[in-house]
Amino acid sequence: MRIFMPEQTTQLFTQVPKRGIDIWSVGAVVIALLVIAPVAAVVWFALTPTENIWPHLLNTVLPRYVRNTLVLMFSVALLTAAIGIGAAWLVTMYRFPGRRWIQWALLMPLAVPAYVGAYALVDFLEYAGPVQTWIRSTFGFQTSRDYWFPDIRSMGGAIVVLSAALYPYVYILARAALKEQSAASYEVAQALGVGSFGRFWRVGLPMARPAVAAGAAVVMMETVNDFGTVDYFAVQTLTTGIFSAWQQGGNLGGAAQIASCILVLIAVLVTMERLSRRRLKFAASSRHHRPVQPRALSGGRAWTATVLCFVPILIGFIFPVAVLLANATNASEWVAPGLLDALQRTLFVGLSAAALTVLGGLFMVYGARISRHSLPKLLIPFTALGYAAPGAVLALGILVPLATIDNALADTILAVTGTDPGLLLLGSAGVLIFAYFVRFFAIAMGSADAALGRVSPSLGMASRSLGKTAGGTLRAVHAPLMRATIGSAFLLVFVDCVKELPATIMLSFEPTLATRVHAKASLELLSEAAPAALIIVGVGLVAVTLLARSNR
Repeated sequence: MRIFMPEQTTQLFTQVPKRGIDIWSVGAVVIALLVIAPVAAVVWFALTPTENIWPHLLNTVLPRYVRNTLVLMFSVALLTAAIGIGAAWLVTMYRFPGRRWIQWALLMPLAVPAYVGAYALVDFLEYAGPVQTWIRSTFGFQTSRDYWFPDIRSMGGAIVVLSAALYPYVYILARAALKEQSAASYEVAQALGVGSFGRFWRVGLPMARPAVAAGAAVVMMETVNDFGTVDYFAVQTLTTGIFSAWQQGGNLGGAAQIASCILVLIAVLVTMERLSRRRLKFAASSRHHRPVQPRALSGGRAWTATVLCFVPILIGFIFPVAVLLANATNASEWVAPGLLDALQRTLFVGLSAAALTVLGGLFMVYGARISRHSLPKLLIPFTALGYAAPGAVLALGILVPLATIDNALADTILAVTGTDPGLLLLGSAGVLIFAYFVRFFAIAMGSADAALGRVSPSLGMASRSLGKTAGGTLRAVHAPLMRATIGSAFLLVFVDCVKELPATIMLSFEPTLATRVHAKASLELLSEAAPAALIIVGVGLVAVTLLARSNR
């Protein structure tokens, strides 16, 4: 009888048979290449333009695009970091009125897309809105020249709206980091005479800094991706520049060159975020970890903490939802032509994309783990490019190659049958599904990787020893244990698909809920946009509720 050593046993039960085609390796490589291809296409278009307009871009609009993008990114990052870490510190370290529900309500702005918040803010504060109307009627002003009021559609307005919508990314990570810290560190600081603010500044913040940096990096990437808010507020960024160069100027090379600037910017952000995590590592100093016990606040300090935590919820969720509800009182708008079709298309595309993305992410991670080849593992980091790249960049990388294929296919059918079939691929639901698959693949893959990492390898070995194939082991052993995590990933990807605007505008000929909201609000028809916007918010609330339950 042959005796296997442990490492031999692991190899026997985790690798696929050496005979025949390794379907897991091939599948993982194919999925990775599909995700990488749109970004690679954009780089190729930028390097080989039909008309090189780099000199024109550098001398005209590009400096303004870059300046506005950088100002917006870093301003939103600083504001969201301050809100996120401040709220996380208060709900983790102290007890105050309303803390129990506030710590979960702080996640609710995730359900409201930034462009929806922008429409609500302008509707409420513009010249014809209730605030300025009240000012004129109260003080007897006749025109806007009689009084001063800040310009809402400006860089400042965009910063406020984006910060209110994106701060939960920092809050989630910062709260988790603070909860994982040991109470001993704060007790030592207190014994040395360090006050409340000193404990935050000198102990809590440095130890939570990697988490805050990671959250701020995600916020900056989402800020670069935004189109609806900056377009509505007339802030010219690199993303709006892509739309201008491609849709208005018809210049593919120029749009790709602007997109390449975004890719360079995102690459710098990702590198900075990873370096910050590498250099800043902390570990508990005690073997017996004691979680932090929140201290009770009293009097004015308690109510101040409540107000400070409530303000982000008010601006990021309650205010925009209240404005939408006020504009959605006309029942006829809920049965308006096109709304049901947009809802059905959104649900079909979103659910299909979420299912394929989650299955693809699971296949990729599992295939890379059991593959006897190193290529799938080497390609995994590059598949995160889809999430890092803005939707407009991915849409550009998908649109042009697909148009070439579509035209060639139509020409072939015309030559064979004598009938022109028109466009078969562009504008179809399949194109949107593929774009969403690429855009949000990193979410599904990260969730699958984390879930598989929590499953004991011995379970898979036992299954293989009983004659199960790799696929059978995945279905019978891993899938049941990963059901909750995979379900959460499915819902999060679905909600992101519902909210995605830049890629949808560029690739879809038929309206979805997001494009319907954008189209109606751009024409100042918020009452017609409100029902679709509220449906998007309702879908987002489901995901936020699930996220809150998973973070208890």
